[in-house]
Amino acid sequence: MRGRSRLRVAGAATSANMNNDSYERRRKGIYLLPNLFTTGTLFAGFYAMMAANEGKFEIAAIACFLGMLADALDGRVARLTNTQSDFGGEYDSLADMVTFGVVPAFVMYTFSLHELAELGRFGKQLAWAGAFFYMAMTALRLARFNLHNTEDMDKRYFQGLPSPSAAAITMGFVWVADDFGLDESLLVWPSLIVTIAAGALMVSNVRYSSFKEINFSEHVPFTYMLVMVLGFMLVWLDPPRVLFLLFLTYVCSGPVLAVRREFRRRRGIESA
Repeated sequence: MRGRSRLRVAGAATSANMNNDSYERRRKGIYLLPNLFTTGTLFAGFYAMMAANEGKFEIAAIACFLGMLADALDGRVARLTNTQSDFGGEYDSLADMVTFGVVPAFVMYTFSLHELAELGRFGKQLAWAGAFFYMAMTALRLARFNLHNTEDMDKRYFQGLPSPSAAAITMGFVWVADDFGLDESLLVWPSLIVTIAAGALMVSNVRYSSFKEINFSEHVPFTYMLVMVLGFMLVWLDPPRVLFLLFLTYVCSGPVLAVRREFRRRRGIESA
């Protein structure tokens, strides 16, 4: 009897160990659905780079914007399905670095910045420096966001321009210029200014609205739906110009609101 009891205990212990091992394997696995969207972001960036290398800048811009859409969806899908994970967060940052950091820098250099080589060695180095500056600022922006993304952080605002928006303004610039058929050599200095300005805004202390306070599950006035339909129609009618203007407005909103807050603060001090 004692032998049988020992066998039962040993069997139960073995079964418990097997269950624990199975649990550990499940716990160490990854969630498929949100990481599929992240992979889509990464693939869009890779495709954009290949298209730009072949001189197909319109396709490159469209691919990058699709990558932004996938990036916007992966986090929301993870929260809705309760599939957030440390792996997903790290994977998302790496995908963002490629699609919104490396790709826009490469596209801006391939599209127009390389024309600075006509100025000689200094011009070539300036083109490289401009593209690298943007890419490095994206890396710093993502690192700072990951470091300070805590629960007590004000979720209503981003500190510095988000990397997808910086990519949108650079790729939108390329898309509009290509759609107009403008000569790349005439856009060298505007391209350099856009690249450096987007990079600098990413690591600035300028606050940008995150729109995370919007609750899509709440009731809203019917007018909101009409505005959304109108917005989709405008984008459909002229995607490059409408998207570029939308993101340009967002990029400019940060500095404008910062100046406005500073003006109000100084006026409050003077009136006191």
